[in-house]
Amino acid sequence: MNFQQLKIIREAARCEFNLTEVANTLFTSQSGVSRHIRDLEDELGVEIFIRRGKRLLGMTEPGKALLTIAERILDEAGKVRRLADVFTNETSGILTIATTHTQARYSLPRVIKAFRQLYPNVRLELNQGSPQEIVAMLLAGEADVGIASELLVNNPSLAAFPWFSWHHALLVPSDHELVQQQPVSLGTLSRYPLITYRQGITGRSRVDRAFQAAGLKPDIVLSAQDSDVVKTYVELGLGVGILADQACDIQPEESLVRIDARHLFDANTVWLGLKRGQLQRNYVWQFMELCNANLSLEEIKRQALSYQSEEEPAIDFQI
Repeated sequence: MNFQQLKIIREAARCEFNLTEVANTLFTSQSGVSRHIRDLEDELGVEIFIRRGKRLLGMTEPGKALLTIAERILDEAGKVRRLADVFTNETSGILTIATTHTQARYSLPRVIKAFRQLYPNVRLELNQGSPQEIVAMLLAGEADVGIASELLVNNPSLAAFPWFSWHHALLVPSDHELVQQQPVSLGTLSRYPLITYRQGITGRSRVDRAFQAAGLKPDIVLSAQDSDVVKTYVELGLGVGILADQACDIQPEESLVRIDARHLFDANTVWLGLKRGQLQRNYVWQFMELCNANLSLEEIKRQALSYQSEEEPAIDFQI
């Protein structure tokens, strides 16, 4: 038995048993993958995969048990490799941050500037995505820190820490009639075409729930990926914008008016997420503190390195 065989078992499960994808992921040939699987099954004396002809359809019960063991073995090997890097490269390396567009555009620049002054030799990589994509990047080991919504809190494999709370605001052209009708009610707002974020990002669920609770159906004519698109089409007169208040930095040349909407929609919290059980370089902890000075470094480490439950440790299955 060897590490390559264990990696193949793990990747087969991740690639939904497509051996071509497994081979591409591990930079080897499909015939080599098949040979490793046969050799391992012969050594163990059990079938690991359910087959139909040459196709793999799933894992047998022994295969599922082997997958769990393989992930743990590969995890421990990965930690050994990461250990040396953590303690020998404390002021250099790569910090990969997965974040939404809104936070990358409006909240992170101040933190990034301060971090670069402290760690000029650390390379920063920003990957933008939806909250679902950010969670996936953290779990896959493709990001060190994730910045997103409550999805980070709801995943037991992640340790999440609050950064700050924010509200939605309304954005309209300066000559819009809502400017003279403040405070705006949900009933009034529902009579106008609306422009806001697409499902799954930047507090869209809060907007939907507010209208639903009031028994109203909003006329959402455009669902955008980011705040800049919302602002662009508000300026064109397509509708009333509902966007994050931190994104309402109106420039002098823009003929737009921000209207408070905190009485209409529940507050949102931005969370910082780390994968549980994963060794981190010191600059990762420092980045967390720069985001929220009220966070205790000891508490961050305690939660990030803690177990998911009393019986099962939080394990990073990535190498």
